[in-house]
Amino acid sequence: MTQPIIEPSFRESVDLMVDRAITAMDLDQSVAAAIKSCNAVLQVSFPVKIRGKIEVFTGWRAVHSTHRLPSKGGIRYAPYADQDEVEALAALMTYKCAIVDVPFGGSKGALLIDPALYDRDELELITRRFAHELIRKGFLSPSTNVPAPDVGTGQREMAWIADTYKHLHPDDINYVACVTGKPIHHGGILGRVEATGRGIQYGIREFFRHPEDVKSANMSGSLDGKTCIIQGLGNVGYHAAKFLSEEDGVIITAVIERDGALVCDEGINIEDLYQHITEHHTIKNFPSAHFAEDGMAVLEKPCDILIPAALESQITLENAANINAKLIVEAANGPITYGADEILNKKGVIIIPDAYANAGGVTVSYFEWIRNISHIRFGRMQRRHDEVRGHQMAAMMEEATGNKLSESIRNNITRGADELDLVRSGLDDTMRVAYQQIRNTLENEKNVHDLRTASYVTSITKIARSYLDIGIY
Repeated sequence: MTQPIIEPSFRESVDLMVDRAITAMDLDQSVAAAIKSCNAVLQVSFPVKIRGKIEVFTGWRAVHSTHRLPSKGGIRYAPYADQDEVEALAALMTYKCAIVDVPFGGSKGALLIDPALYDRDELELITRRFAHELIRKGFLSPSTNVPAPDVGTGQREMAWIADTYKHLHPDDINYVACVTGKPIHHGGILGRVEATGRGIQYGIREFFRHPEDVKSANMSGSLDGKTCIIQGLGNVGYHAAKFLSEEDGVIITAVIERDGALVCDEGINIEDLYQHITEHHTIKNFPSAHFAEDGMAVLEKPCDILIPAALESQITLENAANINAKLIVEAANGPITYGADEILNKKGVIIIPDAYANAGGVTVSYFEWIRNISHIRFGRMQRRHDEVRGHQMAAMMEEATGNKLSESIRNNITRGADELDLVRSGLDDTMRVAYQQIRNTLENEKNVHDLRTASYVTSITKIARSYLDIGIY
């Protein structure tokens, strides 16, 4: 009888990957222990009357690090949530924020619930009650702990949480900054919904700006024409696939979902598929692709780029050896287990790790938080000034050349950047600079041989420096 393959838990996998980086950088073990430890974990259980009966819900909020404040991290609603997962995700957030130079500590929250079983009004009752517990116990505020959307939550839930905080703290003028990922008309920021998917795109673009890195993945040239498989067409997977296919010429040859997979070597139109899913709540019967029942098997289909954007532990010891992608970009948190990571590295598969790849969400959350505490939208002070300077520049060009500029060129020169332009610019710059720092670590640290270890070494170096600066050790 074949023995089942036993792998580390999600949290253990994160710790093992961090330990690999700590060993490579020869960090003092006492400092390493201080960085790795989770500062605090809150578990709450609370009753809510649903359809005439009392139901008791259990939730968690983990704070991994407070070396920078506030601590930042999403809240997920899922029937599989547990404390181990929440602590692992909180740790990832600490490292993620450091990698992209977002001055937050790491935190994460979860509620053990299947949101599909409850209607809107019931979810509002549950969310407000959960928020009340977190606020009362000091695990939610604009200055110390700021949640955001995650699996099973979105703008709606963030608006409910912010309103609950406002009623409990009516004198806090920064109340709207107690969560990010809010609706635009309730203090949200343009570009936040698609931020993680857009960050995936920017991260892959930066990888392809370095021909030697592309060559290391056994590819050449630009993104145009590269084949890609997406696992998970939720918010992150949808936006990443949409932007890569529509703006960069990437061919989406397969989409994997819970109920199977769609395969089309000529390319799947992501927007058409998204509309199909919205209407029918399934990928089945989509007319422009072949349906395969075994979605996990499609992970092993040959492609240039594989983007797991679903859940953790999708590529494991059982299937890692069969993966035929040249480049894997971790859009989800922890989709590759520690053992699978080692197998893929030995095979020469290049992995752009989650701690960097999906940092677009927390980056734009940071922009939203800054916008909220500054009480002014981006671009308000300088947009019209930039337009005036643009008109002056256009006039100078026409005078100097004696030719009149076309309307399209003049509009491009004279247009002032609005909030969405600035958010995208800031996100693009963040992903570029972070990748260059990771790449610099990979090139200059003799014991670092892959992007994941380089990412953690880069992150831990920054955190250790922060601890030293404030005198923790």
